[in-house]
Amino acid sequence: MSTPNYAQRRARVASQLGKDGIALVPTAPERQRNRDSDFLYRHDSYFYYLTGFTEPKGWLVITGDGHCTLFCAPKDAEREIWDGYRLGPHAATAALGVDAAFSVDELDAQLPKLLENRDTVWFPFAIHEGLEARVGGWLNQVRARVRYGALCPEQQRDLCTVLDEMRLIKDAGEQDTMRRAAQISARAHVRAMQLSARLLREGREVREFHLDAELLHEFRLGGSQYTAYGSIVAAGANACVLHYRADTAPVRDGELVLINAGCELDGYASDITRTFPANGRFSGPQRALYDLVLASQEAAAEATRPGARFTDPHDAAVRVLAQGMLDVKLLDGNKVGSVDDVIEKRAYFQFYMHRTGHWLGMDVHD
Repeated sequence: MSTPNYAQRRARVASQLGKDGIALVPTAPERQRNRDSDFLYRHDSYFYYLTGFTEPKGWLVITGDGHCTLFCAPKDAEREIWDGYRLGPHAATAALGVDAAFSVDELDAQLPKLLENRDTVWFPFAIHEGLEARVGGWLNQVRARVRYGALCPEQQRDLCTVLDEMRLIKDAGEQDTMRRAAQISARAHVRAMQLSARLLREGREVREFHLDAELLHEFRLGGSQYTAYGSIVAAGANACVLHYRADTAPVRDGELVLINAGCELDGYASDITRTFPANGRFSGPQRALYDLVLASQEAAAEATRPGARFTDPHDAAVRVLAQGMLDVKLLDGNKVGSVDDVIEKRAYFQFYMHRTGHWLGMDVHD
């Protein structure tokens, strides 16, 4: 397993900023869950992509000449007893390969100096609440020094346009991590299916949260740090709610269960959806619909190849689903017409109202 070359990624960003450009990349903030308790912390994907640093309160500054400065939480023996080890600015330069590092407490003092005499400031637009206003405050401090000869950046540009193109193409190491994440998630799905059938055979109660617990167990057993998103475990009619969450509903013998769940491994997400018979055996109508969905998946996979358009897999799946809906009488051909009519009029939309696939990477919808 190769280690990402974060310095190389930062250099690629620097090369696109312009000679006098500067980029600001904050990590995600901590979020309070309730009194004296935060949600489990998860770093910002852009920040992690360029640093590999998972601590909160981090900021990365890259200039057009390739100079990189990190701001991070300072060492604090008392807080580290409560919250855990902090890398600290002194160790950050060697550990993360940056040119300079400061305490985040110095951010407001240092940023106006770093922005001075730059022509363009880049940062992620519309992602971090209050970031635009904070950048504006730093720029106002630079403008106050114009009478003394300082130059203030005249342009503000969205750094996402640069980073999104970089993140779109995954290197061999990223692909390996994503495959391992998918393998862990696949094992978790199988584990949940097996538990459901076994408990029902034994006459024991099964609820959605029981299956959710199996997913989490396998994720962590496989080395995953987080779920990639809130797991959807939907029994019976709950499966018709697209963004349902695992809850307390009973899993009943003879019903179907939909699980949409994936783990996150080393910053990379996986995403798997499967529907299965709660007791391990399909009824006739359930099997017919399962076979139809499986055929549409296989058609989409067949259409996924180098040189194909992003929409080709979706179009292939929709054609199979549309014809299948006519065949099993979900749609009345006398009312909706041929398969081409179904597709043109989107008559299938009441049963299939979303896309077949999406980008996947550090974010579930990368």
